[in-house]
Amino acid sequence: MWGNVFFALNQIFQPINLLLLICGGLGGIVVGCLPGLTATMALALLVPFTFTMPAASGLIMLGGLYVGAMFGDAIPATLINTPGTPSAIATTFDGYPLAKKGLAQQALITNAFSSLCGGIIGTIVLLTLSPPLAEAGLRFGPPEYFWISVFGLTIIGTLAAESMLKGLIAGALGLLLSTVGISPIAGDVRFTFGLPMLQAGLDLMVALIGLFCIPQILEMVEEGAQKHKIIKYHRQRGVFLQVIRELVHHPILLLRSAVIGIIVGIIPGAGGNIASLVSYNEAVRWSKHPEKFGRGTLEGVAATETANCSVVQGSLIPMLTLGIPGSPAAAVILGALLLHGLRPGPELYTTFAGITYTFIFSFFLAVLIMFIFTALGSSLFSRMICVPMQYLIPMIALLSVIGAFAIRNSLFDVGVMLLLGVVGFLFRKLRFHSGPLVLGLIMGPFAEQGLVQSLLMAKATGSVFQVMFARPISVILICLSLASVLWPIVTRFSKSRKIWFFKR
Repeated sequence: MWGNVFFALNQIFQPINLLLLICGGLGGIVVGCLPGLTATMALALLVPFTFTMPAASGLIMLGGLYVGAMFGDAIPATLINTPGTPSAIATTFDGYPLAKKGLAQQALITNAFSSLCGGIIGTIVLLTLSPPLAEAGLRFGPPEYFWISVFGLTIIGTLAAESMLKGLIAGALGLLLSTVGISPIAGDVRFTFGLPMLQAGLDLMVALIGLFCIPQILEMVEEGAQKHKIIKYHRQRGVFLQVIRELVHHPILLLRSAVIGIIVGIIPGAGGNIASLVSYNEAVRWSKHPEKFGRGTLEGVAATETANCSVVQGSLIPMLTLGIPGSPAAAVILGALLLHGLRPGPELYTTFAGITYTFIFSFFLAVLIMFIFTALGSSLFSRMICVPMQYLIPMIALLSVIGAFAIRNSLFDVGVMLLLGVVGFLFRKLRFHSGPLVLGLIMGPFAEQGLVQSLLMAKATGSVFQVMFARPISVILICLSLASVLWPIVTRFSKSRKIWFFKR
């Protein structure tokens, strides 16, 4: 064990490997800063270049890029209300309001420090508890996937604080859009209107670009240069230590968010977008001042970004031990492992233990370097998007079109992105929140597959109750879903009782 650790440390601090780690991390930050580009896309482009490298060097660079993208995606989410990657959706809820208050530096330092905490905690778990945690993630069957989707949909109550009815309508529309295409179980073609291009369904990244980028562009055009102010990053003295001191006083928030990110990352296919939304919901639920969320609070940014970064290590746990990637980005890294002749499983911790521990330990250094870059260099990275509006609007529009096209090399996806952009703009005008719609779009496939497969299992066993309600993990998820639904009702009731008491 210790021999592998010393070998890993020696490999990481080789000058060439340090350079590759830094270059990968900087590239990841740039990818995260540019809306429409994803860590998965960047990793897929980088994997072929690692073929001629030693396995350890290639994995170090890929890991640095993955971590860098998770650090950098909060910069556009904070400054222009456009998530750099899907994982930063929830960061816009409080990051952008903070920036509008002139607290962009505080928000970005919060992102950097929270991501550092999430990355360190996630790496410790990846290093010490990966085999048992991967086994727990493997126990998730169709019923568990259905109930975790139901639990995720209960977050609508938090996202739609202004109007529950509007939140439910948006969530239902998201679920409806998630059914477009060929049914994953029965193979039925649904809502394609005779267009073959819709048979593959609506790509999530295309939808996110349309719902977040295009409405922002249209609002900027509508308001004009006189009304719309580009939020710039202004460096102030003493803010760095002040923000860190404030965040250190919320250890439970940081730890809880990191654990949520790790658990969601272990579940194959869930990803950082679900982790950040769940973490945000729990932060609101346990806060003494939930009314501050959505209006600009550091706790909201800290919750989402801690979970967002800890997902990286969580998604690698089932990939390294079982060969089951926990996220699309982890699937690309799995391809890189196989490209170098490394098979996930016990061999990685025995025959190839030196390379494996080098890869894992590199995350400690990666998150530390990315923290320094994003905390002290955010002003430099923010210049890529904090430009005059007459340049910013066409730049975001161009990146949105390129990002939507590059996912499947389809002009049809660009048209879908523009159409959803108009829908998102109308939603904003009608004071609908885009969050519930996106949540429905994300959770829809999980809920549908889990429900249909569970019903088929129930048909084979002859007991719906046994399949849906008697499995231990399902019972836990059902209880969590009920608690999530009842919590806002109890909170509002208690507040109304307090108001009645004081009025009396």
